[in-house]
Amino acid sequence: MIINADLHIHSHYSAATSPRMDLPTLAKEGTRKGIQLLGTGDCLHPKWLKGIKELEERNGIFYFTGKDKGKGKNTNTVFVLTVEVEDMRRVHHLLILPAIAKAEELYESFSRYSRDIDSDGRPSLRLRGDEIAEHAKDAEALIGPCHAFTPWTALYAYHNSLQECYGDMVGYVSFVELGLSADSSYADRIEELRELTFLTNSDAHSPYPIRLAREFNRFQVEDTSFDELKAAIERKRGRKPVLNVGVPPAEGKYNESACIRCYKHYPLTEAVIRKWRCDCGGLIKKGVRDRVNELANCDGTHPEHRPPYLHLIPLAMIIGLALHKSTTSKAVNKVWESLLAEFGTEVNVLVDAPMDDFHTNTANFNLDARVIEAIKAFRDGEIRVIPGGGGKYGSIELKTEGSDEAREKGEGIAVEGDTEREQKRQLSLCDF
Repeated sequence: MIINADLHIHSHYSAATSPRMDLPTLAKEGTRKGIQLLGTGDCLHPKWLKGIKELEERNGIFYFTGKDKGKGKNTNTVFVLTVEVEDMRRVHHLLILPAIAKAEELYESFSRYSRDIDSDGRPSLRLRGDEIAEHAKDAEALIGPCHAFTPWTALYAYHNSLQECYGDMVGYVSFVELGLSADSSYADRIEELRELTFLTNSDAHSPYPIRLAREFNRFQVEDTSFDELKAAIERKRGRKPVLNVGVPPAEGKYNESACIRCYKHYPLTEAVIRKWRCDCGGLIKKGVRDRVNELANCDGTHPEHRPPYLHLIPLAMIIGLALHKSTTSKAVNKVWESLLAEFGTEVNVLVDAPMDDFHTNTANFNLDARVIEAIKAFRDGEIRVIPGGGGKYGSIELKTEGSDEAREKGEGIAVEGDTEREQKRQLSLCDF
């Protein structure tokens, strides 16, 4: 069987998160996005773990049943225990746990090294990366670095290699989470990463459709269980990742080197000459693209086990572009709700439903023709990404002029200032 999984999110017990990041809402919104498996996030937080315990557990997976079914009714999304922790160098690590008892063990172990484990869903630990990995191994948990390339709180922000971070425990690391500003084509240019599984997760702090499952993984498994998920991540017994799905890297907040105050972008050579200070006096933060170029030591040819990478843009963003409205506006939400009522999930709308159905199946709510054209433009690769940097997301534009010419030339998602093209057309999930 095939499952879609977003394994890195946060609860409302983490800093700067929506109060709506509760289990019933996550189950409901995960289903509407087309996600079968969500990480719980924050599973070491006592109050969050108490809520998880109220769910029915089968083989390391947590389900809404009985009285909880009413809260998460009409949901197909289930949960696996996950947590993000910060080490003493500020590097973030994602742990995926097999059972409540193991989460309780880790809580007891980490409590000795943390002042905020009871107050923050993402605790800070006075431990090195290798020490955290040792605790993860003792708890039979999977571990890997979160958003590995971002210039804050990431492995390659503070280390030049996995070995530097994880030391003698580097062999226990089973995955690397790429983060929004990178994809497989970036990471496979670094030799030490080529044998590891790449994960694409949302790191969502709110359940809104432009955040939750904006990146996710597609796994081939026999059933939904912790053991099957572990086997898929470790690529054992025929279980494996078959697709990574994520936003175009240029859309990420740290794709290019830029000032964190005024967001002016700088080439790496100029940033170095300026000693990483902008004209405005702000700090220039090194972008993921430049950091990867520094670390790259191979040609980037994907290893045989690497699944395809599908670039997606949240449906609400596409609707907003078409209507010239904010992604959180009532007008955009109304269209989004109507499309999901007709086609089931956001993934179906974005890539799987035949384009003809948008004309024949939406007469009952008079779908704006501009929205249909925007979805078609996305599928045909007729969009342009203005790269992000310095903490500001990149922006998306529809290529409304010269679209026919672009399609004839076989151009895909375009990045301003970059002659490379991602793909001839936006592939469907059915292609994989």
